[in-house]
Amino acid sequence: MVRTVPGRTDRVVVVGAGLAGLSAALRLRGAGREVTVVERAAGPGGRAGRVEERGYALDTGPSVFTAPQLVDDALAAVGEKLEDRLQMVPLETTYRAQFADGSHLDVHADVDAFAAEVEALCGPGEAAALRRYLADLAALYRLQLTTFIDRNLDTPLDLLGPELVQLARRGGFGRLSRHVERHFTDERLRRLFSFQALYAGVSPYRAIAAYAVIAQLDIGAGVWHPVGGIAAVPRAMAAAAADAGVGFHYATGVRELEVGGSRVTGVLLDDGERLPADAVVVTVDRPETLVPGFRQVRRPVYSPSCVAVHLGVRAELPGQAHHTISFGAAWREVFRELTVEGRPMTDPSLLVSMPSRTDRSLAPEGGQVLSIVAPTPNLDPHSGGNPDLDWTTLGPRYRDEVLGVLEVRGWTGLIGAIEVEHVDTPLTWAAQGMAAGTPFALAHTFGQTGPFRTPTLPRRGPENVVLAGSSVQPGVGVPMVVISGRLAAERITG
Repeated sequence: MVRTVPGRTDRVVVVGAGLAGLSAALRLRGAGREVTVVERAAGPGGRAGRVEERGYALDTGPSVFTAPQLVDDALAAVGEKLEDRLQMVPLETTYRAQFADGSHLDVHADVDAFAAEVEALCGPGEAAALRRYLADLAALYRLQLTTFIDRNLDTPLDLLGPELVQLARRGGFGRLSRHVERHFTDERLRRLFSFQALYAGVSPYRAIAAYAVIAQLDIGAGVWHPVGGIAAVPRAMAAAAADAGVGFHYATGVRELEVGGSRVTGVLLDDGERLPADAVVVTVDRPETLVPGFRQVRRPVYSPSCVAVHLGVRAELPGQAHHTISFGAAWREVFRELTVEGRPMTDPSLLVSMPSRTDRSLAPEGGQVLSIVAPTPNLDPHSGGNPDLDWTTLGPRYRDEVLGVLEVRGWTGLIGAIEVEHVDTPLTWAAQGMAAGTPFALAHTFGQTGPFRTPTLPRRGPENVVLAGSSVQPGVGVPMVVISGRLAAERITG
């Protein structure tokens, strides 16, 4: 039986108005709890930040949005519908994969259209392999969702059952790189279906094959764009929560959790106010800094970090896709650089998002907004990172290098047209309280996956403190943190 918070849980304080906290707040309010959300920023969003300047709206957090049904499900807890709060646009081309040999492949949400693209580029054999692989991904995702992802897990024994046997038979505990190589012979397709391991914070040469299902969320199930940008999602969730009676305290942090016996009895805010609490949901990236008695996993391994360059440019940049994965020539070498040698990629593979290609509300006439994400080492030497990299001086140089690479790869005229700019490096992530200077939290190594990852109800610390967010089950990414909010709420509501 899944453990739950004992005793009264009538009044709940949620620390953090990011996607995890808002997901938990909606669920708790829908279950009849009195809910108050505390957020140190001036508004909701958490990692899903926003910079607005000179008519440009730059999302400074996640740039790829998948599984909108999870947000819809959270809103349904208070009788709301996503379609009434936010317009979602499905992307016909979910990604454009751009390769170092000059070729490119448009990844379509429609299987037939995608297979036709693959056949034209790679041949009929690989197109047939694609159809088989996508069907296999969908089956693998269904297997893992209810058993390994969308549930609270307290011990490894919770996994025992026929689903675990099926996963093992499917090779789910082998290496992701080998799993993909068995399906495809074309190196470009192998890269396309294994780069997602970085979302889980590990190299595809170390990730278990079970993480192939990450590709199901974007390539298999499709990518969506929320009109108004991804920052519009937490704003819509917060508005629905407020309309349902959730209280919000913005622009104030939490000083400490007040403990009486084995329970937290109140939350003390930086402004001096005390909020009485029967239960608390903590969504901060480092819960050990706030929760008395809580201990992080022993010798944690963190995901690589990134340099994120967000731009408003006065240029049309014609012919570019909403999302582009721009692969360098190097592959295995870059993962070694990121996770072993602790240095930036010498031949970077980049994720470039241009949401104004779909949503003209994000940029003025004649302009575009772009987000460029370049993976880098984190600041933790035990995770293959490098605390000695001086990002104060390296950051601007690496920004220039990344933009120069994009100019060469087809974004001609980009550098000279920049009007608005926001850059984040491992140092700025660390300044925001993110462990090891990475926005991608704990890596999904085997020892930090499923029941081995910190549960939403930890065994150490006050009995009525529940956790949610990237550092706990089920893990990193927009869908996962929305699920974590629900799982945290279920620890309180039962």
